[in-house]
Amino acid sequence: MTHLNANTWETVSGVAALAALTGLALWMVLRKRPSEEQLERARCQFLSQSGRLVDGMLLDICDVEMPGHKKKDPPRTLTMLLYHYRIGGVDYECSQDITQLREILDPAQVRAGFPCTVRYQPGNPQNSIVVAETWSGLRLGLPVLPVFEDPDPLDVTHLRPGRGED
Repeated sequence: MTHLNANTWETVSGVAALAALTGLALWMVLRKRPSEEQLERARCQFLSQSGRLVDGMLLDICDVEMPGHKKKDPPRTLTMLLYHYRIGGVDYECSQDITQLREILDPAQVRAGFPCTVRYQPGNPQNSIVVAETWSGLRLGLPVLPVFEDPDPLDVTHLRPGRGED
């Protein structure tokens, strides 16, 4: 039976810790990171499933030229939806990239000045969306209020019950 001294145990544990740190560093460097589109899709899915609703207003829709991811990539055009909403007395103006949602949403149908519904994260209200793959807060038009027939303007008996009876 071989007995190892304390110095040997320290060396073995140091080598094991170094191997674990090397493995962790390699995993951090070589792992596959999600793309920007995948991160945005996950954020929209999270908000469409668990976000709270608030009324907002569409401000504008515009195209923004962005440089490519790398220097040799051509510039790309992003379609941005600008909107405004208020939560707890605080006004928020946000934008959402709707370039990937062109098959769901026609940018020509979006009208500035129309009301919309905004989904936001309760602990982080500036994290919000108006449109996602499975949900849309856009409205087709202005709300139509119900029409009630106006009684005869000279007959005010309905305003003062019990009075006007002779």
